[in-house]
Amino acid sequence: MIIQNTDLFNGLSRDALNEISKAAMAESYNEGTVIYTDKDPATYFYSLVDGRVQLSIGKDAQIDYTVNRAGEVFGWSSMVGRECYTTTAKCVIRTKVAKISRKNLTQILESHPRDAALFYKRLAAAVVQRLIDNYSAFLSEGNLQGVTYGSGQVVVGSEE
Repeated sequence: MIIQNTDLFNGLSRDALNEISKAAMAESYNEGTVIYTDKDPATYFYSLVDGRVQLSIGKDAQIDYTVNRAGEVFGWSSMVGRECYTTTAKCVIRTKVAKISRKNLTQILESHPRDAALFYKRLAAAVVQRLIDNYSAFLSEGNLQGVTYGSGQVVVGSEE
């Protein structure tokens, strides 16, 4: 089962897991390969099998996050109603992922409502953890001055 190490899918019913496993595809990428950019349609949801993927937000990679744990997921935009990805995903080393199309995963979850509730609960937890990790990174750099959640703007450094 290609998604067996993914925390997000742990505990889903056997039927849902079987359907998700059948719909998931394994892909390998060379170091330096861009899997998607923040301009690409958000059509796939990914789980890391092996390797390392750098997620960058902003033109100058103002925010970076590295996906490096087997089972860690990325490409969330595909599952939360966004038309395009919000990050650029680039392989740091040779990388293998499991990917599943938004359409297929949505159909499977719609046919298994209890599994869908668990999936989205865990997805929300993953998003929150990533926010905490990024916030902690800003704090450790000592240059986070404030965050405006309404606009999504992060104020870094002095604005004198």
